[in-house]
Amino acid sequence: MMIGIDTSKDHLSAALVATALSEKAVWERDVPNTPSGVAMLLRLTPADTAWVIEPTGRYSLQVAKEAKKASQLVLLAPPRKAKKYLESIQSRAKTDRLDSLGLALFGLTRPLQPYPIKSDVVDQLDQLLSARKGLSQALSSLRQQQRELSYARDALSPSIEKIASEIEALDQKIAQHVKGADEFRAAEAIDEVPGIGPVTAAAVTSRLAAKQFDHPDKFVAYIGLDVGVVQSGKRKGERGLTKQGDAQIRRLLYLCAQANLRTKDSPFREQFERERAKGLSKTAALNAVARKLAKLCWSLHQHGTRYDAGRVYNPPKKDETP
Repeated sequence: MMIGIDTSKDHLSAALVATALSEKAVWERDVPNTPSGVAMLLRLTPADTAWVIEPTGRYSLQVAKEAKKASQLVLLAPPRKAKKYLESIQSRAKTDRLDSLGLALFGLTRPLQPYPIKSDVVDQLDQLLSARKGLSQALSSLRQQQRELSYARDALSPSIEKIASEIEALDQKIAQHVKGADEFRAAEAIDEVPGIGPVTAAAVTSRLAAKQFDHPDKFVAYIGLDVGVVQSGKRKGERGLTKQGDAQIRRLLYLCAQANLRTKDSPFREQFERERAKGLSKTAALNAVARKLAKLCWSLHQHGTRYDAGRVYNPPKKDETP
C-alpha cells in the first residue's frame, strides 16, 4: 500500500492505494495543511505504509518535517518524472485528488528515495539565498529598464540604489551565517576556487550539506550538468545536458566557468581551451568546465581539503606500498 499526498498552501489531498494495478483509492481525504491536519493523516495511515510527496518548497517540507517527528516514512517523487507519469494516466482532468491518487501509484511502480529534510541552519541559508535571488532579479530588471527608458532614468535610480544596498547587506548576512555553522565549513575552501565567489560558495555548500552525495557524479547529475545520449531514428549518439535538477546551481556554476575565462593562470581556463581544441562549441566547453568545478566543490566538501591548483588535473598518486 502507498499514500500519495498532493500538497498546497492551505490543504493536503491524500489517497491510499492498495496495489499498482488499483484503479480506485481505498480512501481519499482532504485535510488542512497544518500540524493537526498532518496528525489526522498519521492516524489514518496503516502500519508500514509510506507517503509519497512532490517537493513544493516550504509547503511540502513542513509536512515531511511533521511526519518525521512521528517516524513516518515519506518518499520523494522527482518532479519531472512524476509530472510525466501523472500526465500519462490523466487524460481528461487534473485535480488535487487525481494527483494524490497518481502519486500513490507512482510510488508503487518504482523505488523512491526518502524525502530529504533540511536542518534548520541549511533551511535558513536557503531562505537567505532565495531572497537574494529575488532581489538580484528585480535589480537586473530595473537596470535594464533604466537603460531603455531614458525619461524614467532618474525615477528608477532611488529604487536601484536601495535594492543594491539591500543585496550588499544580505551578502554580509549570508557570509556571517556561513561562518557560524560547521555544516558550511567547506564554503571558505570553495570560495578560493577561481571564478567562484562567496554567494556561489554558500549556495553550493548548502546543497552539498543538505543532500550528502556519496559520489561527485551524483552531484553533477543533481544539478543537471551530466551528459545524456539520444539514440532514436535518425538521431544517434547525440549528446547534451540532461538539465534536470537544481537549475539555480547549474546556472551559477556556468557563470563561474565564464568567469574563469577572465582569470589569469586558471587551470579551468586551460581546460576550456583544450575542450575548444577538441571541436566543442563555446557553450559545450563551458559546460565541461562547470562540470569540473562541480566535482571539485564536492571533493572539497567531502574530504575537508583546501583548493590546490596543482591537483586539479594532477591528483595525488595512491600509495602503492603494501
